[in-house]
Amino acid sequence: MALADTLTALGTAALTRSGARPLGAHLFPVQPGPGLAATVFPVRCAPGDNLALHAAVAQAAPGTALVVDAAAEPEYGYVDEILAVAARNRGLAGIVIDGCVRDLAAIARAGLPVVSSGVALRSPGHDAGGAVGQDILMNSADSAPTPVRRGDWVVADDDGVACLPRGKAADIVADALRGVRADQELVDAVCAGASTIDLLHLDPSRVAGWEGGPGRLHAAPAAGEG
Repeated sequence: MALADTLTALGTAALTRSGARPLGAHLFPVQPGPGLAATVFPVRCAPGDNLALHAAVAQAAPGTALVVDAAAEPEYGYVDEILAVAARNRGLAGIVIDGCVRDLAAIARAGLPVVSSGVALRSPGHDAGGAVGQDILMNSADSAPTPVRRGDWVVADDDGVACLPRGKAADIVADALRGVRADQELVDAVCAGASTIDLLHLDPSRVAGWEGGPGRLHAAPAAGEG
């Protein structure tokens, strides 16, 4: 299985637990889909301007994904139908932008995976510069923004977006595979009737209102109770 397929199958939640860096809970897919996994071509837009995005679509190698910092002035529709179709025709894998997009229905028809921080109607300019192929910083839930470099891997699905630093993808994948196997063992045990309290060695006595004994789930209330 190719690395991109493996990353998509593992998903962002498993990869993040194993060392991939989340790019922020404010990013979400424009449309449901099978997910995105590709190497990164970074883009930084000037505030309110998407000239750098047009340059990136023309320059990035087919199969790569644009990861775009437009956070300085996010509430413009930086990606629209024209850019989505152009990126698809160039063979790009998708676009992840810390900024807004517009033309949602048309982007969905284009069939290009797009992840953004929102939707905005204002049209950006096309002449203020920006940068392509250079390191960028993406906002995240952490106190410091997350660096993203050309050649890193980006993975996006319905859970969010994660970045795997170049050179570390193999180690992250190996650890994530172990984690997924362990999770499946827990799921199988729960399906067989085991308690998550016992399986995870939790201490529910720390929870106010807990009425069960150690390692024992609360009994269902009697008829007429609860």
